[in-house]
Amino acid sequence: MDGFRSNDNKQSVERHSRAEMGSLGEKTILEFEDESLVSPVSLNRKNFSIEGSIHSSSLGGGSQKLCSNMKNRVFGSIKIVVFSAKINLLMPFGPLAIIVSNLSGHHGWVFLLSLLGIVPLAERLGYATEQLACYTGATVGGLLNATFGNATELIISIYALRRGMIRVVQQSLLGSILSNMLLVLGCAFFAGGVVVSKREQVFSKAAATVNSGLLLMAVMGLLFPAVLRSTHTELHSGKSELALSRFSSCIMLVAYAAYLVFQLKSDKNLYLPVNEADNEENSDDDEEAPEINMWESIIWLSILTIWISVLSEYLVNAIGGASVAMNIPVAFISVILLPIVGNAAEHAGAIMFAMKDKLDISLGVAIGSSTQISMFGIPFCVVIGWIMGCPMDLNFQLFETATLFITVIVVAFMLQDGTSNYLKGLMLILCYLIVAASFFVHIDPASVGDKTQKPGV
Repeated sequence: MDGFRSNDNKQSVERHSRAEMGSLGEKTILEFEDESLVSPVSLNRKNFSIEGSIHSSSLGGGSQKLCSNMKNRVFGSIKIVVFSAKINLLMPFGPLAIIVSNLSGHHGWVFLLSLLGIVPLAERLGYATEQLACYTGATVGGLLNATFGNATELIISIYALRRGMIRVVQQSLLGSILSNMLLVLGCAFFAGGVVVSKREQVFSKAAATVNSGLLLMAVMGLLFPAVLRSTHTELHSGKSELALSRFSSCIMLVAYAAYLVFQLKSDKNLYLPVNEADNEENSDDDEEAPEINMWESIIWLSILTIWISVLSEYLVNAIGGASVAMNIPVAFISVILLPIVGNAAEHAGAIMFAMKDKLDISLGVAIGSSTQISMFGIPFCVVIGWIMGCPMDLNFQLFETATLFITVIVVAFMLQDGTSNYLKGLMLILCYLIVAASFFVHIDPASVGDKTQKPGV
């Protein structure tokens, strides 16, 4: 019995030792597996498998949500840009102009419909530029305003240059300057004087003086080629006038670049409103947050610029026929009608700011735009014509140059004391009516369709 019990004890001890060895082996294997799990390769595999399972489970819902967000963003941007302004009710006139041109070819209707269709596009182009300027800062924003602020006039001018209609280019740019200085500024002064009738409105005299000086420099650049031609004192007949125009245009572009640096970097305080010190604490509150993001602004700028380019081609092609159909001189169309369309947004903005007693902004819109066109737009067209082989020059003829010179002198006298009232505004508006009447009876010696190349191009 004792032997039997001893054998049983030995067997139980062996079974227990084998069980312990087995558990130890399993533990060793588990430990080895745990060590392998914390290795980088296994961790990456584990994470990849988890992310893959999560991604595969949520791929359908995530993509649908992304598409929904993109769709809402697109519809929201269209709602803000296209449907938020009442002036956009004129947008259908653009496609209607193209339809009429293709079906009937009636130049009078095509011209009027294109003219009306460009008005909201010019206003929305200014809006998109302002939205983009909120993200770029003052320096780049100033360059954007210089580029797109008068983009409508420049696009029309480039299409006219391609067709050799140099006089249309010259007169439309001249008319834009006259419209801004007399009509836009006059309406701003008049509206501000009527609303703020208890006192005279004030603005920065220093900024007005600098802009007046630049406008006088532009007059000088336009005056010399005209006098050179009219007095027949060119060294090389037909060549000196064009060479002088191109040289003066390059100088004017350099002066405008220096003006931008001076305005945006060197002496920013010169262009602060006269009551900036009183409202310095509220300056951040007055700044409006952008309504669309930067990329949406860039996309809308591209779309609007392309659409304006398309309508500008139809508009330029219909000018000659519209002049005959409506019995209106081409000079009147170029100097009066085209600039009013291009300056529609600036006109409304200047009046609105003047009524809010922000006359410095109104002055910057009206006089600043005139400075941009005279020191940047006109020389730019001369250089572009040079590149295109078109003899665009600064000889605007004596009648147009004299009109610009007298206008700059009148406006400079109005701005010299740094105050405005409704009487000054009314005087400027009446001066513009005199200019408009003068161009209505003016016979332009150069024909619109004259594409005669000058010698020395």
